[in-house]
Amino acid sequence: MRLTTVLAFAAGVAAAPPSFPLPDGFPNPSRGQLSAIEKTAGGSLGDYPLPTTLTPAAITSLELLANNELFEVAFFSELLSNITNTVTGYGFSDLEPFDRDLIIKSLTAILKQEEVHQIGANAILVNAKQPPIAPCKYTFPVRSFNASIALAQTFTDLALATIPQIQLLFARDGGDETQNAITLGSVLGQEGQQDGFFRYIQKKTPSAAPFLTGAPAAFALSALKQFIVPDSCPKPLSTINLPTFPPLIKDGRPDDRAGFKIEDDGSREIVPAENASIVYLSGQNLPVAVSITPYYGWSHDNSLFFGAPFPFDTGFSNGLTLAVLVKGKGPFTSLDAVVNATVYGPALFERD
Repeated sequence: MRLTTVLAFAAGVAAAPPSFPLPDGFPNPSRGQLSAIEKTAGGSLGDYPLPTTLTPAAITSLELLANNELFEVAFFSELLSNITNTVTGYGFSDLEPFDRDLIIKSLTAILKQEEVHQIGANAILVNAKQPPIAPCKYTFPVRSFNASIALAQTFTDLALATIPQIQLLFARDGGDETQNAITLGSVLGQEGQQDGFFRYIQKKTPSAAPFLTGAPAAFALSALKQFIVPDSCPKPLSTINLPTFPPLIKDGRPDDRAGFKIEDDGSREIVPAENASIVYLSGQNLPVAVSITPYYGWSHDNSLFFGAPFPFDTGFSNGLTLAVLVKGKGPFTSLDAVVNATVYGPALFERD
């Protein structure tokens, strides 16, 4: 499910996103509050020594991670509130056939685990004399339990796609940062466990594919921005040293072809269709570039529509596939090459 698709089809938000600090003191809990968070999370922050210096790229990665964890904390806090208060779309019957108490217990554990992740990311930044990341204001326009779980799977899939790229950066940096790579490996496992839970609720196999999709950090930040109220972050997202791109919106469900929409507000270059491609990232395969149809649209809302083949059956992996609109025809042999050519995106497809 495309993140912006969720924004497009939802008519309203079930409940207001949480305000910070949360009742448990997050994001700045006392020592006693942190102990309670860790107990519910099922484990404590690690006690390996934290790095005292970080490379600029490591700082960028940790700022992205801390922002993403804050987003997830806000999402799961709101989801739990909707369930425990039996908001329309989140009532007893909406959770069937699953046990409501188990759903609440599971989501509570996930919430606290994400809180520990975020506290840990901020601790690394602070120990290296970098400012911590504070919450923004968020918007989650999903209005049912099923839609919320589908969205949770999608953004967890995107986290699973991005974390290995950050692990690689920490490993290459070496020195004090090496432990960060190992710690992120444990986070990767936790995210995989919760993703299997989200998939099971949707009656999917718990694991999607033998090799999951990878994605560059710039695409994760571009997707994250769509859930953040503009100009609401104490430290603007624009200070994170990563490129971001305007939305590439899915238009309908793909079969052997996919439809897309972009918003032309005059501020971005519109690459001529004959010089543009859709690039798909799926599994651990090289990027796949396909030609697009000519643009068409209506002037009243500045929307441009186009289509492209969706060659899922040529070797794509189940689960998450990313699509971006790029300048050029390729071939593209690395994620960096795709990022450098991207104009709009990513669109996120979930297919099993």
